[in-house]
Amino acid sequence: MIARQLNSILFVIGLILFASCKPSALLIRERKIDAILSAYNSSSNPGASVLVYQNDKIIFQKGYGVTKAGGTEKITPATNFRLASLTKQFTAMSVLLLVKNKKISLEDPLTKYFSSFPAYGKKIKIKHLLTHTSGLIDYEDLMPANQVTQLHDTNCLQLMYLADSLYFPAGTKYKYSNTGYAILALIVERVSGQSFASFLNDNIFKPLEMKNTLAFEEGKAIVSNRAYGNSFENDHWIETDQSSTSAVLGDGGIYTSTLDMTKWIKALWDYKLLPAVMQKEAWTRKKVESGTLINYGYGWEVEDYNNKTHPHHNGSSIGFRNHILLFPEQKLMVIVLTNRNEGLPIIEAKKIADLYLDNEANP
Repeated sequence: MIARQLNSILFVIGLILFASCKPSALLIRERKIDAILSAYNSSSNPGASVLVYQNDKIIFQKGYGVTKAGGTEKITPATNFRLASLTKQFTAMSVLLLVKNKKISLEDPLTKYFSSFPAYGKKIKIKHLLTHTSGLIDYEDLMPANQVTQLHDTNCLQLMYLADSLYFPAGTKYKYSNTGYAILALIVERVSGQSFASFLNDNIFKPLEMKNTLAFEEGKAIVSNRAYGNSFENDHWIETDQSSTSAVLGDGGIYTSTLDMTKWIKALWDYKLLPAVMQKEAWTRKKVESGTLINYGYGWEVEDYNNKTHPHHNGSSIGFRNHILLFPEQKLMVIVLTNRNEGLPIIEAKKIADLYLDNEANP
C-alpha cells in the first residue's frame, strides 16, 4: 500500500515538473517572433520595434537593435519612429473629421480651396486626393534633382504649378502619389485655421492621450526617445535620417511609437473618432469611374489575406521601413517599425500575424 501511494505521489510530482518545464504558448510564440525578427536583433545595429495588439491587450511587445548607427541606446516599444506613409491614415482622419463636422465634403473640388490651381486640375475632388485617383504628378518627380533645401507641404503645391497635365483624368485610374496627401494637409489648415501639426494634436493625439506622438517640425518640436534612420553602405551602417522630402507632413511626417499606436487603433475599432459607417468606409476598397475596384480606401491600403479583407499600410522613407497590419474583425494589429533603409517589414508582419490569426493561437 505504501509503495503504491509513493508511486502515485512520484507520478504527480513528475507531472508537475513536466508542466513547469514545458514552454507556455506565449513563450513559444515569443521565440517564434524572435526568430522572425532575427535579422534586426543586434546590440549595435539599427533594428525594429514590434508590437501585437489583440482584443484591447498588448500580447507581444519588444525592441530589437539600437536607435542609431554607432549608438548604444536600445530600441524599446516606447521608441519613436518616423512613420513615413503610415502618416496618411492620420491625414485621412483629419479630413474625415472635417467631413463629419460638415466643414468640407468629399465631393468638394480642389479649386474650392486653391482657386488659382492650374486648369488641368479643375475636376479633382477631395475624394480623389484621398484615394490616389487624382492623377496629380508626384511632387518627387517634379523637384530638382539637386534639391538640398527641405520641401514643405506648401512647396509640393507650388510644384503643381510647374506641371501642365495629370497622369490621367481625375477619377479614372489609381496611381500612388504623395502630392495628394501634402495638399490634403494644406486643406485641413485652410478649413480649420490651424497648422496641420496643431490640428493633429488637438483633434487626434491629445484626445487619445498619444502623448509621445507628433508631426515633426524642425525647430518647433522635439522627438523624445527618437529612432534615427540609417542605411547600410560600404559594409557598415551610417545615419541617413533626413532627406529633402522629410519635412513634408501630410504624406509622412508623424513620429510615434508602437505603444502609442495601440491607442490610435483602439480608437478606430471602437469608433471613438468617427461613426462606424464612416470608419468602415475608410477601410473599404474604392472604385474608379469605370467601376473597377482599387486596393485603397481613405489613407489605408486594402487587401485580401488568409480569406480576410483587411486594411494595412506600408511606410518608407530614407532610413525607415514600416508596416502595419490591421484585422478589425479579429481586433488584431501587428506593427513593425524599423530604422533602417532596407527590408520589407510586411513580410515579417505577416509571419507574425499568422501566429495569431489561427484560432488556437488566440491567448
